[in-house]
Amino acid sequence: MQVACTGLPNDIRPVSDFDLDRYLGTWHEIARLDHSFERGLSRVTAEYSRQADGSIKVINKGYSKENNAWQDAEGKAKFVSDKNIGHLKVSFFGPFYGSYIIFKLDTIDYQYAFVTSYNKDFLWLLARTPEVSDAVLTEFKAISANYGFDMQDIIYVAQ
Repeated sequence: MQVACTGLPNDIRPVSDFDLDRYLGTWHEIARLDHSFERGLSRVTAEYSRQADGSIKVINKGYSKENNAWQDAEGKAKFVSDKNIGHLKVSFFGPFYGSYIIFKLDTIDYQYAFVTSYNKDFLWLLARTPEVSDAVLTEFKAISANYGFDMQDIIYVAQ
Protein backbone atom coordinates (compact mmCIF):
# COMPACT_ATOMS: atom_id res chain seq x y z
CA MET A 1 0.00 0.00 0.00
CA GLN A 2 2.77 2.44 0.86
CA VAL A 3 4.40 1.92 -2.56
CA ALA A 4 1.14 2.70 -4.38
CA CYS A 5 0.70 5.92 -2.42
CA THR A 6 4.16 7.14 -3.40
CA GLY A 7 3.94 6.03 -7.02
CA LEU A 8 3.11 7.96 -10.17
CA PRO A 9 -0.09 8.04 -12.22
CA ASN A 10 0.57 6.09 -15.45
CA ASP A 11 0.91 9.01 -17.86
CA ILE A 12 2.35 11.73 -15.60
CA ARG A 13 6.06 12.30 -15.18
CA PRO A 14 7.65 14.64 -12.65
CA VAL A 15 9.83 17.51 -13.80
CA SER A 16 13.54 16.89 -14.12
CA ASP A 17 16.32 19.37 -13.34
CA PHE A 18 14.43 20.18 -10.14
CA ASP A 19 16.22 22.52 -7.71
CA LEU A 20 14.92 22.17 -4.15
CA ASP A 21 16.62 25.34 -2.92
CA ARG A 22 14.69 27.37 -5.51
CA TYR A 23 11.44 25.59 -4.57
CA LEU A 24 11.71 26.23 -0.83
CA GLY A 25 9.65 29.05 0.67
CA THR A 26 5.99 30.00 0.53
CA TRP A 27 3.53 29.00 -2.19
CA HIS A 28 -0.09 30.17 -2.51
CA GLU A 29 -2.75 27.69 -3.53
CA ILE A 30 -4.52 29.10 -6.58
CA ALA A 31 -6.67 26.10 -7.52
CA ARG A 32 -7.25 22.52 -6.37
CA LEU A 33 -9.47 19.53 -6.62
CA ASP A 34 -11.61 19.21 -3.50
CA HIS A 35 -10.53 16.89 -0.71
CA SER A 36 -11.45 16.59 2.94
CA PHE A 37 -8.30 17.99 4.52
CA GLU A 38 -8.66 21.41 2.84
CA ARG A 39 -12.42 21.57 2.46
CA GLY A 40 -13.79 25.07 3.10
CA LEU A 41 -10.37 26.70 3.49
CA SER A 42 -9.34 29.94 1.83
CA ARG A 43 -6.04 31.84 1.79
CA VAL A 44 -4.23 28.51 1.66
CA THR A 45 -0.44 28.47 1.62
CA ALA A 46 2.25 25.82 1.75
CA GLU A 47 5.66 26.63 3.18
CA TYR A 48 8.66 24.41 2.57
CA SER A 49 11.93 24.61 4.49
CA ARG A 50 14.98 22.38 4.75
CA GLN A 51 15.52 20.48 8.02
CA ALA A 52 18.84 19.44 9.54
CA ASP A 53 18.22 15.75 8.75
CA GLY A 54 17.86 16.51 5.03
CA SER A 55 14.09 16.23 4.95
CA ILE A 56 11.76 19.12 4.12
CA LYS A 57 9.42 20.65 6.67
CA VAL A 58 5.99 21.32 5.20
CA ILE A 59 3.49 23.68 6.80
CA ASN A 60 0.09 23.93 5.12
CA LYS A 61 -2.09 26.75 6.39
CA GLY A 62 -5.56 27.97 5.50
CA TYR A 63 -8.38 30.07 6.89
CA SER A 64 -11.72 28.49 7.84
CA LYS A 65 -14.50 31.04 7.56
CA GLU A 66 -16.87 28.56 9.20
CA ASN A 67 -14.67 28.33 12.31
CA ASN A 68 -13.37 31.89 12.02
CA ALA A 69 -9.87 30.53 12.60
CA TRP A 70 -6.64 29.55 10.89
CA GLN A 71 -5.90 25.86 10.52
CA ASP A 72 -2.50 24.39 9.87
CA ALA A 73 -0.87 21.03 9.42
CA GLU A 74 2.82 20.22 9.70
CA GLY A 75 4.39 17.45 7.69
CA LYS A 76 7.63 16.14 6.35
CA ALA A 77 8.74 15.51 2.77
CA LYS A 78 11.54 13.44 1.31
CA PHE A 79 12.67 12.71 -2.21
CA VAL A 80 11.41 9.40 -3.59
CA SER A 81 14.61 8.90 -5.57
CA ASP A 82 16.83 11.42 -7.38
CA LYS A 83 17.01 14.89 -5.81
CA ASN A 84 16.86 16.46 -9.28
CA ILE A 85 13.43 14.94 -9.96
CA GLY A 86 10.26 16.71 -8.73
CA HIS A 87 8.85 13.58 -7.09
CA LEU A 88 8.69 13.65 -3.32
CA LYS A 89 6.75 11.79 -0.68
CA VAL A 90 4.96 13.76 2.02
CA SER A 91 3.64 12.64 5.39
CA PHE A 92 1.28 14.47 7.71
CA PHE A 93 0.18 11.31 9.50
CA GLY A 94 3.11 9.41 10.96
CA PRO A 95 4.70 6.73 8.82
CA PHE A 96 2.23 7.00 5.93
CA TYR A 97 3.46 8.89 2.87
CA GLY A 98 1.74 10.11 -0.27
CA SER A 99 3.30 11.23 -3.54
CA TYR A 100 3.93 14.90 -4.24
CA ILE A 101 4.57 15.13 -7.97
CA ILE A 102 5.51 18.41 -9.60
CA PHE A 103 4.58 17.75 -13.23
CA LYS A 104 4.87 21.31 -14.56
CA LEU A 105 7.11 24.04 -13.16
CA ASP A 106 8.11 27.53 -14.18
CA THR A 107 11.78 26.60 -14.50
CA ILE A 108 12.90 30.17 -15.15
CA ASP A 109 11.72 31.85 -11.94
CA TYR A 110 9.95 29.06 -10.00
CA GLN A 111 6.81 31.21 -9.88
CA TYR A 112 4.19 28.50 -10.42
CA ALA A 113 3.89 24.72 -10.17
CA PHE A 114 1.30 22.09 -11.13
CA VAL A 115 1.23 19.31 -8.55
CA THR A 116 -0.56 15.98 -8.20
CA SER A 117 -0.26 12.83 -6.13
CA TYR A 118 -0.32 9.07 -6.73
CA ASN A 119 -3.68 9.31 -8.49
CA LYS A 120 -5.66 11.96 -10.31
CA ASP A 121 -7.96 12.70 -7.37
CA PHE A 122 -5.43 15.32 -6.27
CA LEU A 123 -4.40 18.42 -8.21
CA TRP A 124 -3.03 21.81 -7.20
CA LEU A 125 -1.91 24.99 -8.92
CA LEU A 126 0.59 26.70 -6.64
CA ALA A 127 2.17 30.12 -7.15
CA ARG A 128 4.54 32.42 -5.35
CA THR A 129 1.90 35.16 -5.40
CA PRO A 130 -1.81 35.03 -4.46
CA GLU A 131 -2.80 35.52 -8.12
CA VAL A 132 -1.55 34.22 -11.45
CA SER A 133 -1.84 35.56 -14.97
CA ASP A 134 -4.61 34.41 -17.29
CA ALA A 135 -1.92 32.69 -19.37
CA VAL A 136 -0.79 30.52 -16.42
CA LEU A 137 -4.38 29.66 -15.53
CA THR A 138 -5.16 28.74 -19.14
CA GLU A 139 -2.04 26.56 -19.31
CA PHE A 140 -2.97 24.85 -16.03
CA LYS A 141 -6.47 24.07 -17.27
CA ALA A 142 -5.29 22.81 -20.66
CA ILE A 143 -2.44 20.61 -19.41
CA SER A 144 -4.49 19.22 -16.52
CA ALA A 145 -7.46 18.44 -18.77
CA ASN A 146 -5.11 16.78 -21.26
CA TYR A 147 -3.87 14.49 -18.46
CA GLY A 148 -7.46 13.55 -17.62
CA PHE A 149 -8.05 15.52 -14.41
CA ASP A 150 -11.71 16.35 -13.74
CA MET A 151 -11.58 20.09 -14.38
CA GLN A 152 -15.32 20.53 -13.69
CA ASP A 153 -14.56 19.98 -9.99
CA ILE A 154 -11.71 22.50 -9.75
CA ILE A 155 -11.93 24.95 -6.85
CA TYR A 156 -10.41 28.40 -7.27
CA VAL A 157 -9.11 29.34 -3.87
CA ALA A 158 -10.05 32.74 -2.45
CA GLN A 159 -6.84 34.46 -1.48
